[in-house]
Amino acid sequence: MSSSFQSTTLEKRVRYSAKTVPDFLKKYWTQRSVLFSKYKEGILMDEEGWYSVTPEDIAIHIAERCRCDVIIDAFCGVGGNAIQFAFTCHQVIAIDIDETRLMCAKHNAMIYGVADRIEFILGDYLKLIPKLKADIVFLSPPWGGPNYLSSKTFDIKTMIPMDGEKLFRESLKITNNIAYYLPRNVNFQQITNLAGRGNTCEIQEVYANRKLKTIVAYYGELVDMDFCENDA
Repeated sequence: MSSSFQSTTLEKRVRYSAKTVPDFLKKYWTQRSVLFSKYKEGILMDEEGWYSVTPEDIAIHIAERCRCDVIIDAFCGVGGNAIQFAFTCHQVIAIDIDETRLMCAKHNAMIYGVADRIEFILGDYLKLIPKLKADIVFLSPPWGGPNYLSSKTFDIKTMIPMDGEKLFRESLKITNNIAYYLPRNVNFQQITNLAGRGNTCEIQEVYANRKLKTIVAYYGELVDMDFCENDA
């Protein structure tokens, strides 16, 4: 099957217009150019992609912090982070368990001209861990949909489908250098404890338009010790 046929078929399934976008996605539709600056060039997202993709400016910021040779985007979704990692890293391994989202990610990477630097893998990240090698692992697991904010505190152990604490521990089998992308209402004590006794975790609050959007926790050599000492 030709790639052009696949792309056309995919577009028919996930390409929305102002008239066809579902009501529950209209909030995200109005922010489409914030999610991807090249949206008008043909960016594709499935329903989950609309509310789970990292806004481009935030993805760029994270990619700058995660400069390395090889990085794993363990839950790449429609490619927001993987695309930006491709600008700062030599190789990106982008994994997702959903075929449609992975196809969207590859299509979107082509629009940004970085598909040749990304290895796309369809599969379960946890099952793939024994075969993976990288300098950094970026974790952005599903948060359970937009309703995560209805809880006062986001519990990574019970509210991330695959147990966020186990996910972190398993990722340590690849590298200690982990960036964990989490909701702004995450339990800070939980993500601090992940670092382990005697180790440091850097918790970064990410704002956009003066509004707290998300939390990124950095571990291993990704921790900015100068920042942590000044903040102490």
